[in-house]
Amino acid sequence: MHATGTVERIFTAPEAEAEMCERREVDAVEASGLRGDRYFSEIETGTFVSWDADEQRPDGYDLTLIEQEALEAIEREADIDLEPGDHRRNIETSGTPLNHLVGERFRVGDVVCVGDRLCEPCGFLERHTENGVEAALTHRGGLRADVLEGGTIRAGAEISLLE
Repeated sequence: MHATGTVERIFTAPEAEAEMCERREVDAVEASGLRGDRYFSEIETGTFVSWDADEQRPDGYDLTLIEQEALEAIEREADIDLEPGDHRRNIETSGTPLNHLVGERFRVGDVVCVGDRLCEPCGFLERHTENGVEAALTHRGGLRADVLEGGTIRAGAEISLLE
């Protein structure tokens, strides 16, 4: 196992389209996501996915991550300066090449996750921030992941790839 980065900031939103709230720590629950986030439940409460209690929860909805380096790049390249949490992702990382974690098991502090797929930006993000953000974040909008082993994620926690 080797370190790949750090958790810089943590955000959750209590319901679909609600403002993201910054947190110092959050409980991650296996196969359920982040306690207090819009996607933490057996029945859909997020914006772009739905499932019923009798259906299996789809992959990739436990948590989302985005690189601070990507946010800095869109500010530099496209003059887009998102306010904290405007990206709608749960965890901001530094030093972590998230695109490389698709299909990989990794640890966020003491929480074990698996990268499901890229978290591409969408029209919702652009409608609620500014023009050009969707194009600017294409292929660097972050990672969708699932929690395999729960625990607490804290700001400052190490992110490491599991062999």
